[in-house]
Amino acid sequence: SRQAAVILVLLAGLLLILDVALGVHCKLYTEILEKDLGELHKQYKTAVENIYAAQKQLDAEMNSQKETKWELEHQRKRTEDYKVLIEKVTQDLGKLRSQVTQISDGCTHCPPGWLFINLVCYYFSSNNAGLKSWQKAREFCQIYGGDLLTIVNYLLNHAQNPSESRSAFWFGLRDSKEEGTWHWLDGTFLVEGYWKVGQPDDYHSNEDCAAVYPNENFFKAWNDLECGSRQNWICEKAPTYKFLNGTTIQN
Repeated sequence: SRQAAVILVLLAGLLLILDVALGVHCKLYTEILEKDLGELHKQYKTAVENIYAAQKQLDAEMNSQKETKWELEHQRKRTEDYKVLIEKVTQDLGKLRSQVTQISDGCTHCPPGWLFINLVCYYFSSNNAGLKSWQKAREFCQIYGGDLLTIVNYLLNHAQNPSESRSAFWFGLRDSKEEGTWHWLDGTFLVEGYWKVGQPDDYHSNEDCAAVYPNENFFKAWNDLECGSRQNWICEKAPTYKFLNGTTIQN
């Protein structure tokens, strides 16, 4: 019986050692698992952040592509508008060429005080002649069979010496029907304007008529003004041709 007791004591000691060993092993294994789990959590968090960053970059690129598409569509529309304008100018040029022979021996007439530029008569008002509202300026032009200027080009901007006048000149452009939609006197819409920086601004919601300033930089010379304000103005009309045989025509 004493031998049996010794065996039992040995077995108990062995079991205790095994239990301690298993406990240590389990603790180490648990620490390893916790460490691995922590690493996996960090990797998962990093992966999610990368996905969000990639999605954000993708959204930004898609928005950029969308803006590029809008710009392309805008440029295509401008190209079509220019094609129509070029076709019209080509037709008008053909008509003028067909009349060159007829008028080569004739005299060109513009009203007194008007200038003959590129086969068109132009009138530049001066401060001495008095200033007018947009409508009164137009009525003045119509008295002579013309109208306010509808093609503002570089040559006309420099026909008057900028040092002689810093006043604005009315021309035939306004947005009285719909704010921001500028149209010429014949009803066609403005394709591209040469506005001053920050213009048109529709100051006090009451600026619906366009005026040009004799600036050195023609591409930044337009401004929107109150139609009732008094300014200088520019008229245009077709010239009258008087031939040697007494015949008179107006183009």
